[in-house]
Amino acid sequence: MKVLNEKWFSHIQHPSRYVGNEINAIRKDPSGVEVSMALAFPDVYEVGMCHVGLKILYTLLNRPSWLAAERVYCPWTDLEKELRERRLPLTTMESGRALTDFDIVGFSLQHELSFTNVLTMLDLCGIPFLSEKRKEAFPLIIAGGPACFNPEPVALLFDAMVIGDGEQAAMEICETVRELKKHHAAKHETLRALSRIPGLYVPHYFQVHYKPDGTIEDTNPLIPGYDRVRKAMVPDLNAFPFPERQVVPFAELVHDRLAIEISRGCTRGCRFCQAGMIYRPVRERHPEAVIEHAERSLSLTGYEEISLLSLSSGDYSGLGPLLRILADKQEAGKVAVSLPSLRVDSLDSAWFQEIKRVRKTGFTLAPEAGNDRMRRVLNKGLTDEEILMSAREIYRAGWDLIKLYFMIGLPSEEDQDLEDIIRLAGKVAGTSKSRGRVHVSVATFVPKSHTPFMWCPQLSLPESRRRLQVIQKGMKDSRIRVKWNQPEMSWLEGIFSRGDRRLTPVLIKAWQKGARFDAWSEHFRLDLWQEAFQETKVDPAFYVYRARGDDEVLPWDHILCGVSKEYLRTEWNRAEKGERTPDCRTECTGCGVCDHQAVRPVLFREWSAQDRKEPPLSEKAGLTPRRTRITFTKRGPARYLSHLELVRTFVRAFKRAGVNLVYSKGYHPMPKISFASALPVGTESLHETMEIQWIDSSAGRSLMDMIAEQLPSGLEIKGIEDMARENRSLKIRESQYDISFDGMRISEEDLKKFLESEAFPLLKKGKKGERRIDGRSQVKSAFFSTPSTLRLILKHREGPALKPAELLRGIFQLSDEEMERVTVVKSNEVLEVEQVQDRG
Repeated sequence: MKVLNEKWFSHIQHPSRYVGNEINAIRKDPSGVEVSMALAFPDVYEVGMCHVGLKILYTLLNRPSWLAAERVYCPWTDLEKELRERRLPLTTMESGRALTDFDIVGFSLQHELSFTNVLTMLDLCGIPFLSEKRKEAFPLIIAGGPACFNPEPVALLFDAMVIGDGEQAAMEICETVRELKKHHAAKHETLRALSRIPGLYVPHYFQVHYKPDGTIEDTNPLIPGYDRVRKAMVPDLNAFPFPERQVVPFAELVHDRLAIEISRGCTRGCRFCQAGMIYRPVRERHPEAVIEHAERSLSLTGYEEISLLSLSSGDYSGLGPLLRILADKQEAGKVAVSLPSLRVDSLDSAWFQEIKRVRKTGFTLAPEAGNDRMRRVLNKGLTDEEILMSAREIYRAGWDLIKLYFMIGLPSEEDQDLEDIIRLAGKVAGTSKSRGRVHVSVATFVPKSHTPFMWCPQLSLPESRRRLQVIQKGMKDSRIRVKWNQPEMSWLEGIFSRGDRRLTPVLIKAWQKGARFDAWSEHFRLDLWQEAFQETKVDPAFYVYRARGDDEVLPWDHILCGVSKEYLRTEWNRAEKGERTPDCRTECTGCGVCDHQAVRPVLFREWSAQDRKEPPLSEKAGLTPRRTRITFTKRGPARYLSHLELVRTFVRAFKRAGVNLVYSKGYHPMPKISFASALPVGTESLHETMEIQWIDSSAGRSLMDMIAEQLPSGLEIKGIEDMARENRSLKIRESQYDISFDGMRISEEDLKKFLESEAFPLLKKGKKGERRIDGRSQVKSAFFSTPSTLRLILKHREGPALKPAELLRGIFQLSDEEMERVTVVKSNEVLEVEQVQDRG
């Protein structure tokens, strides 16, 4: 972002999320491409960077030389405020250009509670919200993602929406725009051309009529032959290799690991699950491709964990051998393997041994309901005994924590079913012979489009609160911790999940009132939404609490996910009877997705694996670990990295460089790397010190050469020194800072008063409140080395200490505005056993 050099920027929360200087980011000269697209994720960087679909599109769209794809995320509220006050636009991570400079802006809509963030991102660049208000001067605004399977609540915002898999559709959109730009096509010509792309929904070409009772009369197509939109689908994932050179973040992500999609789609047929319906059929990536990708991608990213992504990872045909091979190959490099989505009835105890070989990654089980009857309603083919047996095996394998996920408000649920959730959680805790813990998550069920439960009413807000209280009060076992999603957030999600175009004015009104980050509990404001509904005269109960009739025209009826409406109705009838429908891996259930030729399940049941164990380097080569001290600078964009982010950046750089770090022993091995000090965020340094222990297998290459090319801009190695095992410690005695004041008149009398005082208590604000700390005892010396530069030498001590900026504010009584003009640079640090050298 262009604001990185503004002094106020260092005061923004987590500034590293905006730096955009990451390893593997793709930067192209905007003047050298024909089409540019901004991939927009309407949430913060730490969430958006986890999204696999965005990684796939980012790599895919940047392959052609004529096309550039850049990333942009929703700014947190503090940066939004600063951008508005300073009249600055939201810009992309790669080139720092505003969204208005792009041909296409493509939003990824993962859930309904992100809709207000879309408006924030558009508004920060002066882009009108409604498609009809945007003329040729503005970029095409498109969207994709699972929330587009009912596009209607936000259809008026977008010029086009991708329904289904985005790989082929996104490329065809860019190719179409490329051709139309050559002919200076008008917007209506562009929209007409986009409507011909499979999976593209152009809302402008559909007109909705309503009955007097508020239900839909019809959705009238305005173009002959364009009356329905069938989802785009990639029949074989192996035709689209997974991105290997993934962008390596500085900020810690919500899911901070190498994500590999091993399959797409699910065949279990859980009746509440939209993803299980809209992503059919199941398509697996070849296990050999997964193994090769994991090895290559780890060498290019330096991640410490691999996550095998799927709607149900345990159902992957070759999972057992795949886990064994990945563990064999990655154990030496201390790379853990995790499975984020497991069904209880797919667990194999042999997997536990493979997963825990490096460290125990988490286990989350999703019974969804507390008894067998309710799970039959859901078509979740689990019994209590299977759940308890799996829990017993997990605890026996050495895990001490199991996470359980339940929903309330499912069709036919009664109070006894709530009691059974409490009972089952207690029984799971009881399967541990020691002090096994259980974390229970509870959410209010939200009926979704394209599922058998899409005709059901959602649980009322008061009743949701009551049922959550029943569960909360019932969980008295000290081994069990309960948390739940706010029912108010589920209420809003339910409204938009099955809503129509009449919700667009409500969305805009709520945003105008201040609604932001509605998926974040600390930001969700129910009162703003209630006011928005009232002022737009839209009744939310119509969308959330009402059962839909069999013959009712639903807002998404013109959007075809492949599963027929007749099949969904049959499944709803079977749910009412508590009847199970088998997994279509074993027999076709006639859902309508497959033609059994081009579209069919893609499985690799016959794959056989070969052992490929990689022994640890120290065992293989008989080498002794070395201890090496490294000095480096931290400048430019790197100054915005927190200490933990800096550590993670170096560890991953070492791994990419092939430096074999030595790890600690125990359940969670950590690399033996230490830093002399932790620098305040936003402060540049000309001299930082760290030490590593490593095993030298460099074949003559110097460590400096190995690591230098793997570091991002702003981190530069100054020197490397081998240390004796018993040599000097890494404890700092003092640090030297040079401070410039940007032409401000600074009182030397204030400095003299400070230096002559015996004590100088100053206020330090922290997470636990405020405290007073003596600043004078922390300062060894302070003097003006030039008329405009103060040199400050600080003594290091144990316990709480003031940052240089806090000292300056107190000594010279500087305001917030004045502090924004101050530049602090750490110019040297002196270790305990070294002599002081004044580096002028």
